[in-house]
Amino acid sequence: MSKYPLLGMTLVELQSLTKRLGMPGFAAKQIASWLYEKKVTSIDDMTNLSLKHRELLKQNYEVGAEAPVDEMRSVDGTVKYLYKVGENHFVESVYIPDDDRATLCVSSQVGCKMNCKFCMTGKQGYTANLTASQIMNQIHSLPERDKLTNVVMMGMGEPLDNLDEVLKALELLTATYGYAWSPKRITLSTVGLRKGLQRFIEENDCHLAISLHSPLTVQRAELMPAEKAFSITEMVELLKNYDFSKQRRLSFEYIVFKGLNDSQVYAKELLKLLRGLDCRVNLIRFHAIPGVDLEGADMDTMTRFRDYLTSHGIFTTIRSSRGEDIFAACGMLSTAKQEKNNES
Repeated sequence: MSKYPLLGMTLVELQSLTKRLGMPGFAAKQIASWLYEKKVTSIDDMTNLSLKHRELLKQNYEVGAEAPVDEMRSVDGTVKYLYKVGENHFVESVYIPDDDRATLCVSSQVGCKMNCKFCMTGKQGYTANLTASQIMNQIHSLPERDKLTNVVMMGMGEPLDNLDEVLKALELLTATYGYAWSPKRITLSTVGLRKGLQRFIEENDCHLAISLHSPLTVQRAELMPAEKAFSITEMVELLKNYDFSKQRRLSFEYIVFKGLNDSQVYAKELLKLLRGLDCRVNLIRFHAIPGVDLEGADMDTMTRFRDYLTSHGIFTTIRSSRGEDIFAACGMLSTAKQEKNNES
């Protein structure tokens, strides 16, 4: 019979657990320290718990740390890791070193319901939500864990579609009993789901990135079906109710597609849409995926697009393309692994 993971439990949950097992009140903080500060992989390593209490814990619980089962390394230092979750499912995390920064792109679901046209994960369809334990394990079991400076919830899945578990993981990353990170080190990327977006903004202080990709609702709906349920114009109106002028950053992700959304007409529409918001725009090169008839715009086009937005008051960057030789955009490795397992 499988055991329950301790990794992913909040302090309140650990307090409930230790009370139920008849352990002393301070044991919950000790366990939290071993999990999130010292990052142990075995209950046996929790040496300030008595042997009796360690044995009691081990009857039904384990740390729940599981190393990646596969990896792909890019010539630029980017590493894509594959983690097994559940019986026969896999998710990806992408480690991106860049000078004095090291960012991990973390997944929140197996597959995704959003079915964005340009996304390989969307082609998988939706299989399951990840637990807070499975989200945290991508960080806990990362070989380069101690080099991490930032985490982005931009991997497989839509974070707001699994918000309870994502918020729990964000608590563990930022709480004093957990990793004690500043929320400024964490960014959540979303297509925008109405209820989830409001909850996310109000229940934590992490940065927010909205997947935009077109300022025109009809075209955005063709690229991103979620637009039909909660339009980008409605989303912008909601965002105007919150203050993003201080510590917290609001950004819009914009993949620049050749001949589709790369002209000055679209830049002007972006300016109109985002007027009144304290935000930035990140332009992204498209990583081609099989069976999708979209191409990325060239660098000259992206530079002109950036310069136009910047000269009209919106701080805009071109995100450097990383790991293209290993298909660093999420979904490729897990899809291949799933298909291989299905064949065998």
